[in-house]
Amino acid sequence: MTNLAKIRIGTRRSPLALAQAKLLAEALAENWPDLAIEIIPMQTSGDKFTDRPLADMGGKGLFTKELEEALLAGTIDVAVHSMKDMPTVLPDGLTIGCMLEREDPRDMLMGKNIRTFDDLPQGATFGTSSLRRAAQVLMQRPDLVIVPFRGNVQTRLSKLETGEVQATMLAMAGLNRLGLWDVPGHPLNIDECLPAVAQGAIGVECRENDEATLETLSPIAHIETETAVQCERAFLQTLDGSCRTPIAGYAELDGGLLQFRGLIIRPDGKTHYDITIEGPAVDAETLGIAAGEALLAKCGKNFLS
Repeated sequence: MTNLAKIRIGTRRSPLALAQAKLLAEALAENWPDLAIEIIPMQTSGDKFTDRPLADMGGKGLFTKELEEALLAGTIDVAVHSMKDMPTVLPDGLTIGCMLEREDPRDMLMGKNIRTFDDLPQGATFGTSSLRRAAQVLMQRPDLVIVPFRGNVQTRLSKLETGEVQATMLAMAGLNRLGLWDVPGHPLNIDECLPAVAQGAIGVECRENDEATLETLSPIAHIETETAVQCERAFLQTLDGSCRTPIAGYAELDGGLLQFRGLIIRPDGKTHYDITIEGPAVDAETLGIAAGEALLAKCGKNFLS
């Protein structure tokens, strides 16, 4: 029995964020049938300003700031985040209480009759707000024209449908969680486009001294996801790249073994460095740090400026 009578879940207002909050609520209800659960939608800075690239406004923290302020103020008990939106350093007093099981980490390539990058005509327009995706696209097709492309999943699908761009990429995890299984597109394997660090993982943030909430979250934690994401985030933190540096990383568990692939790349896609490393899953954080240090040794710190 949980010591909590009620838990207040803070979330962004987008359809995907609300779907993720509902997944958390369902997991909690399954484990704690008597727990009262309230979902509190909030607007973040990243949701308010959709006319500019995230990198121009400060990067990932724009999707977490207001939720974290509410946590510290005690107006919510937990905040649900896409872990790929989380800065590697959290505000003092906050922690990731658990992560839910990871969804499909791949990206989906979308466009009319498009299955590979080679199917796009010369000079085609490609819409994305992700520097990581844009850089990997340009690495394979330097002739393509990258068009800034923000908004929630439904907004970007609508822009693609109306021909604002000829192709785009969306995360499979988001499409699956929204039930958009019949959207035309082709999933790219990890070798074709390395995902963002922690892509597909949902993190539940709470106050680090809130023992009752941490205890309530414990049974729903997915340890394999947490292990993989720990490695990926250690890699990202070691590189300490700015929000203008495209960085990708993906860790995969096979029994007690963890394999990690990492990539840093210039925004124009012309220069990149990658690494593959493996070792015991219990050393996830150490492996991520080692991968980051190895890439820094290859490229030099100026590459990330």
